[in-house]
Amino acid sequence: MTDDYDVIVIGGGIAGIVTALELAEKNRKVLILDRDEPDKFGGLAKESFGGMFFVDSPQQRKAGIKDDADLAWRDWQQFAEFKEDDHWPRVFAKTYIERSIPDLYEAVTARGVTYFPVVNWVERGMYIPGNSVPRFHLVWGTGQELANVYINHLSEQIKNKQVEVRFSHKVSELEYQAGRVSGVRGANETNNTPFYFEAQVVVVAAGGINGSDVKIRQHWQEEWGASAPETILNGSHQYADGMMHDEVSRIGGNVTNLDRMWNYAAGVHHPRPRKPRHGLSLVPSKSALWMDAKGRRIGPEPLVSGYDTWELVKRVCEQPEHKYSWAVMNRKIALKELAISGAESNPAVRDKKKISFIKTVLFGNKPLLQDMLDNCVDFVTARSVEELAEKMNALGTGADIDVAGMKADIEAYDAQLDRPLKYRNDDQLRRISHLRQYRGDRVRTLKEQKILDDDALPLIAIRQFVISRKSLGGIQTNLEGQVMDTEGYPIEGLYAVGEAAGFGGGGMHGLRALEGTFLGGCVLTARYAAEAINGDLA
Repeated sequence: MTDDYDVIVIGGGIAGIVTALELAEKNRKVLILDRDEPDKFGGLAKESFGGMFFVDSPQQRKAGIKDDADLAWRDWQQFAEFKEDDHWPRVFAKTYIERSIPDLYEAVTARGVTYFPVVNWVERGMYIPGNSVPRFHLVWGTGQELANVYINHLSEQIKNKQVEVRFSHKVSELEYQAGRVSGVRGANETNNTPFYFEAQVVVVAAGGINGSDVKIRQHWQEEWGASAPETILNGSHQYADGMMHDEVSRIGGNVTNLDRMWNYAAGVHHPRPRKPRHGLSLVPSKSALWMDAKGRRIGPEPLVSGYDTWELVKRVCEQPEHKYSWAVMNRKIALKELAISGAESNPAVRDKKKISFIKTVLFGNKPLLQDMLDNCVDFVTARSVEELAEKMNALGTGADIDVAGMKADIEAYDAQLDRPLKYRNDDQLRRISHLRQYRGDRVRTLKEQKILDDDALPLIAIRQFVISRKSLGGIQTNLEGQVMDTEGYPIEGLYAVGEAAGFGGGGMHGLRALEGTFLGGCVLTARYAAEAINGDLA
């Protein structure tokens, strides 16, 4: 199979789609090889919530949020904790910040994508400062809309024969001779028919490593403990297995920072799994109590989301034996605050139903909560702490619940709310008060809510596992997307984009992400690589 292609793109996620589109619009003949099925075209972006990181956006300016590149670069560097030799990651990060409006925001909106007017404020930082201001811009329509907009544009290029897409095609080998990549080999997984395609340029857009339980454990970050949790749910793509990272390494490419991962601490089993270890990532309720595996409140500093996701994973994994946790709340808290990341769990936003979305914000997502209560194995309910503990133990995860200790922790927290405001001394309550000062959090967070409240029953306990998501490290590239070898020189004919490239340079986030930079990094690296390839092939 040696059809005349200018460029082969490995992977049909958002990075691969954007790359192919911007090449085809310059009259390049492009072949996309994707392992998945046609209805999954768009990859993990299509399933995502759809947040994107911008600096000094129209939405920020309209809301009176003062932001600029200097402030964002300071925040990014602090959160990233870059290593001394992180040259290309720094270059990509700084470029992202300085060019997020002209090269990303304006490019995406020109395609027809719009954003929700309220900017979310995430990753504010706990021990390390994070986002000084809100920067998380939600695509109106979630990541599904972003993917579909680009797929619709790409469809025109497919009709014009500029782009061909072959599904169920697994690339296993890069054709590499005399210092240049000139094609790919692999097999059609529907019938095991081998294939070989040639092109002047090959672009790796095959995602990261966090869909592989083996790879996650192999590269487990030492700051999170010597060993990974016994159970890690999969919130990544099932084909994000690191195979192309290994292949790029085989031919001399530099693969870096694979121990840097963006996992979440509050994953639950998907009620209707579509892949092994399929999990959903909760947006943890601020008013719930975050308990360890034995049902005791994690402390002395309690865990509250919205500040440092990396730190939450670290704290959960510091437990000596059972590295999972519980969220204990009541129905009133769950109804107001419980949310799940992703397009699937947010149909009002995904389907652009404004009235439904407003109702969800004001009155809670009743269908979502009921679905999880009825169908997710990790949710249990009860009318008393003793009954709740019994049901938590019945799940048989390993650790026995300390019933008396759990009850004492809940009562101690509730007692704080009986005190006058000036006498309260609980860091979780202080953080809730801080979060509620911003309107984006105020509408989704209860002001003062006890756990043991007869009017808010039943009690709910949610068993939470670490869930994998993004690879912050990856194939090292320069700003044009060319894959670098271990000596620091570009490999001719080979590019990498998106998560495969650690979202740029082999790890532009460093140790932590400010969030919203994943989709943004996919689009930006794809655009820069396409521009460079178009120039090289001119």
